[in-house]
Amino acid sequence: MENNQLVLVRHGESTWNKLNKFTGWTNVELSNKGKKEAQEAGKILKKNNFEFDISYTSVLNRAINTLWKILRELNQCWIPVKKTWYLNERHYGKLQGLSKLETNLKYGKEQVKKWRRSFKAIPPKLKTIKNLLLENSKKYEKLNCHHIPVSESLELTLNRVLPYWNNKIFPNIKNKKNVLIVAHGNSLRALIKYLSNINNNEIINLYIPNGIPIIYNFDKKLCPIKYYFLKK
Repeated sequence: MENNQLVLVRHGESTWNKLNKFTGWTNVELSNKGKKEAQEAGKILKKNNFEFDISYTSVLNRAINTLWKILRELNQCWIPVKKTWYLNERHYGKLQGLSKLETNLKYGKEQVKKWRRSFKAIPPKLKTIKNLLLENSKKYEKLNCHHIPVSESLELTLNRVLPYWNNKIFPNIKNKKNVLIVAHGNSLRALIKYLSNINNNEIINLYIPNGIPIIYNFDKKLCPIKYYFLKK
């Protein structure tokens, strides 16, 4: 593994992925398939001799547990793990917990596609943050209530991911550290949009599969080189 590499992994399939539900900030677990996907991600990284100095993930169980399984496969559980809500999945507002099929029937496929895939479209918002707090979860107790989203577009997701990237993660790349990020479909789409300068129209076609490592190399000027998927 060369210096100045970044590896991104979307968590393995969750129980709500399996049921085809909008998940967002809901803290669901990995399905059995998702657990195997996480282990396979670790195995392929190990096969290709990846070694990491630091790792980052969200505060949602499906991402945390995926990261743990990857690090166990790599025998690198000793490296620092940083957890942050800035890497959470985008918040889907009132759509969270709803079946994607039923939502398509209610709102129409084109509208739902805009909510899911476009850059600026914001799903219907929750009326209060109480629905988000999930019985006053301690993981968000230090978060200013004004920063808690009630629904997010991909653009809004990028707006919270980017400062964390610039201030916390990218300095490690500058210091020639190898970085692993295990997060979510949309927090990773947002970061890839920024790193690869994908325009607002093209981002609708970007899909991040579960459990497949995405590799970024950086040139001598610390500019990201085009990413690729690391598969068997």
